[in-house]
Amino acid sequence: MTYKTPKKPLNRLLIPAKTILASVLQIALARSGQTLPKHTMAKNTKITVKPLADRVLVQRIEEAEEIKGGIIIPDSAKEKPQEAKVIALGTGALDKDGKKVAFNVKVGDKVLVGKYAGTEVKLDEVIYLLLREEEILAVIE
Repeated sequence: MTYKTPKKPLNRLLIPAKTILASVLQIALARSGQTLPKHTMAKNTKITVKPLADRVLVQRIEEAEEIKGGIIIPDSAKEKPQEAKVIALGTGALDKDGKKVAFNVKVGDKVLVGKYAGTEVKLDEVIYLLLREEEILAVIE
């Protein structure tokens, strides 16, 4: 006759055992001056973004900070920069006949965008702006 251990009582014992083991390991490493490695996979991976349709991913170009008369202006009081660099282009808009319309900008172009145009997106701790091509005001040459 074989004896089967019920799964639920075993799980009740294993979860605290894992927690205790992890705590003991952290204490032992702390005493020796070492630490457990942090999970860094998300920070080491490079996110690639492909906008859809006629959307364009741009990164605002920050202006050099000027200090006049020793007064430092806080970030919240500064105006948003209107210059941006094109990072990625979407797949392209379709016209009435279903043909793709070519973009007027290309990756790497410096463009002017409205102060409140598009949607801010944070990727890898960097803030980008996702907007439609029609929201781009001009290309800076």
